[in-house]
Amino acid sequence: MVNLVPQPDTVMDILRQTGAYRKGHFIYPTGKHASHYFQMPLAFRYYDNARILSVGLSRLFRMEKDVAKMLPKVSVISPSPGGIMVAFGVREALTADQIYWTEMEEGKRQFRQYIGTGDVYPAIVVDDILRSGNAMRETISLVKEMGAEVIGCGAIVKFEDSPTEFDGVPVKSLLTFDVNFYDSEEEWKVSRSASESEEQKVRY
Repeated sequence: MVNLVPQPDTVMDILRQTGAYRKGHFIYPTGKHASHYFQMPLAFRYYDNARILSVGLSRLFRMEKDVAKMLPKVSVISPSPGGIMVAFGVREALTADQIYWTEMEEGKRQFRQYIGTGDVYPAIVVDDILRSGNAMRETISLVKEMGAEVIGCGAIVKFEDSPTEFDGVPVKSLLTFDVNFYDSEEEWKVSRSASESEEQKVRY
């Protein structure tokens, strides 16, 4: 079972080869500057990669007795469009009964209409990447409002300074990455990771 969990170097190789991990000069929507950027869907467009990454993450959950004993009456939930592929892969690997995803509507994260209290099983919340943790935190709150327990949470890639747990539930990940953010171009230019790359504005 443990052999099905890819090592961090293997995960990074997949992300590099598919262009999901990029180096350069990136300006995030927050205005922060960084030398690294992850565009995870580029890795998940290849089925074999999607399977390796999703199955690997699912194994980290299955090794938890409190999660394993709940299967198959479990909901796997994505807090973002980028995490939907992860959620489908994790659900399939765990043979969990349900899958959901949340969407932003009028500035609020929510499930689709007609999903009511009691519909959601004990939940595992998964995403492709964990940065600030806001989307996952909002989704976990939403799951609890629906009357369901959160029994696991995780992402394929986790930023080093992102949350390590949510309400006592530890975050699982295949790769932890240290991304240094800088408030201005001047600060970025004097950093060790600076380069001559042309700046690119990116979307999350």
